[in-house]
Amino acid sequence: MKLLLLISGIREVMAESEICLRENGSRLLVHPDYRDEVTGAWFNPGYWGGRARPVSSGGRGGAWFITAGSHEMVLREYRRGGLIAKISQKAYVFTGESTVRSFAEFRLLNQLAGMALPVPRPVAAWYRKTSLLQYQAALIIEKLEGTTPLAELITSLDDGAWQLLGGTIRRFHDAGVRHADLNCFNVLVRDGEFFLIDFDKGRIMDGTASARWKASNLERFARSLRKVAGEAAQARVWESFVLGYYGSQST
Repeated sequence: MKLLLLISGIREVMAESEICLRENGSRLLVHPDYRDEVTGAWFNPGYWGGRARPVSSGGRGGAWFITAGSHEMVLREYRRGGLIAKISQKAYVFTGESTVRSFAEFRLLNQLAGMALPVPRPVAAWYRKTSLLQYQAALIIEKLEGTTPLAELITSLDDGAWQLLGGTIRRFHDAGVRHADLNCFNVLVRDGEFFLIDFDKGRIMDGTASARWKASNLERFARSLRKVAGEAAQARVWESFVLGYYGSQST
């Protein structure tokens, strides 16, 4: 049961895996492990000064490594791509709090972490309405220390590593997890382990047409490998990847 408290004029709603805050026109979700630490200022890169370092690989910009005490984290603003970004890079249409992208990703990451899938743990999510119909949003996650984007390792990983990656992706698919942008920048590598990041617009699917979305997910990943490393490199590693993917099939 959620508990409703009134503390210093801020409405706080507590659930087992999240704390909901309202602060100066903003809305926040905070993981209970970070209660009484996170404020709306955390989502402003300027607040961190020299403790904010831009993330350089992949994405559309708008991401920073930040240091909060002993915690290493990643702050990411939600930014549009394509032609619409020329009109409004950060604004999204508001259709209700349940559909706010930062809140949806926070809750999905919480769920995936609870399923013991290799993802970063969420710290906090934020959004603020900029008009009646628009909002801006941002997310903070724990940094996965010592990791390297797969994009930088495509030609150096051996066949065994590609099989392990195939098996990792299969774990997500067996759990019904559809990553909306499965590419080689959203796979991180550390000592033979693989992690998926950036679950914006991701979701847990029902069983309807599961083969179709899984195949589409794999083809998107293959296109990313070809784009970054070339067709020959993608073809060289794909057999091992597929062997790991289907070799880990649940029975």
